[in-house]
Amino acid sequence: MLSAIIPWEDLSGAYEMSLSAHTGRPAKDGRLVIGAVIIKHKLCLSDEETIEQIRENPYLQYFVGFKAFVKEQAFAPSLFVEIRRRMGPEVFGRFEDSIIARISEHQKPETAPDDDQTIPPGDGETVPDDDAKPTPPDHKPTTHRGKLIVDATVVEQAIRYPTDLSLLNEAREISEAIIDILHPLAGPEKKVRTYRRKARRDYLALVKQRRPGAKKYRKATGQQLRYLNRNLGHIEAMLDMLPGLDIPLPHKQLRKYWIIRHLYDQQKQMFDSRTRRCDDRLVSIHQPHVRPIVRGKLNKAVEFGAKLGVSLGGDGIACVDHLSWDAYHEGHDLPGQVEAYRKRHGYYLEKLLADPIYGTRDNRKYLKKKGIRFAGKPLGRPPKMSSAENTINRRQRQQDYRERIPVEGKFGQGKNGYGLDYIRARSAKTSEAWIRSIFLVMNLLVLIKFLFAWVPARMERPVATELVAKFCWLCAAAGLWANK
Repeated sequence: MLSAIIPWEDLSGAYEMSLSAHTGRPAKDGRLVIGAVIIKHKLCLSDEETIEQIRENPYLQYFVGFKAFVKEQAFAPSLFVEIRRRMGPEVFGRFEDSIIARISEHQKPETAPDDDQTIPPGDGETVPDDDAKPTPPDHKPTTHRGKLIVDATVVEQAIRYPTDLSLLNEAREISEAIIDILHPLAGPEKKVRTYRRKARRDYLALVKQRRPGAKKYRKATGQQLRYLNRNLGHIEAMLDMLPGLDIPLPHKQLRKYWIIRHLYDQQKQMFDSRTRRCDDRLVSIHQPHVRPIVRGKLNKAVEFGAKLGVSLGGDGIACVDHLSWDAYHEGHDLPGQVEAYRKRHGYYLEKLLADPIYGTRDNRKYLKKKGIRFAGKPLGRPPKMSSAENTINRRQRQQDYRERIPVEGKFGQGKNGYGLDYIRARSAKTSEAWIRSIFLVMNLLVLIKFLFAWVPARMERPVATELVAKFCWLCAAAGLWANK
């Protein structure tokens, strides 16, 4: 039943648009690829575990589109990396549109018929309803409907908590490895001294202390800066000694050299100016795209990862409208999120629910121009009202704040149940696909709940009960039922 609910043709068509039709080997089937991604993030498995589960479980093989049980692997686990690179924001945007369209198809029978609706008879002729009321002359189509909840969150990456000293020590070790590669190529001269043992002892002498003071920490940071500067000078000298224009370093080592060089410049600038911040600060050598994002939370003031701007419609579908690795003001996303809602549904929303940070003057002016009510406290001095009017306004604001809870619950569902708070991908592009895949799984669960809330109401109770029972049994056997 689960495989029958998901719009495989729409999802496969969106994924196959990113493939080349003229070069390379034939691609894997779109349903197989998307089904494997859904299984991976629904069950919170690694790439290798996902392939093994599909190979061993016949229910999962049926889910991804196999007609018979297959003993071989569906594809190599390393292919997941290439799949995540192909699935960009456009692909996931089409996924969201397909799910919303599927829900809209089943919402049409729920809507009341128009006053001028006609009833088609069996022979195909159109006969107007005798009881139908005449259409008023001022009848206008609906331009505003529904509500939208917008909010932002930070999705943390799986990196070690960064400190200046640990980053400098790691950069020093990388520079020593590069020197070991370049020394045999630079000539038969004696190998340059790097003082790696002494540098390691100096680093451990501080980190093993329980609570080192600020003076000791600054002294150790200065030592690691000098060790790193010496190694970078040796690397530049050896590169100048090598003949030709081709750099004899692998791309991976060359990329790390550029990163630690930039890291040294940032740390030296902060050390000399005695500050603790700089623009585009590096917090991870292996993931240089990650930035510190100050959120001011009670338990965690700074988070390290991507910042998301998410909009949640009345149908429960969460759309990632903006994903950035840099800190930004989430209030600037509001006009784009409103226009995206109109593009998906064909009309504007009636009410927008958001944090007070979204209630800037420009945003309020934009919403007023579009005829949308902003559910928030108005700016400026409160007008003079009677006690009854104050009570009504206060209760209205409280109700609006309560209606914002679902978007917070969506963030909690992703972070507590599907690993949204610990993204283990390395590159920026694969991390973005990882994040959007988790939202895809959560949206599919919303689709399942919506359709099974819609189907039993339109059939006899014994048939509906048997249908839901079979669905729960199949999902439990396949391990796809929401167990978080």
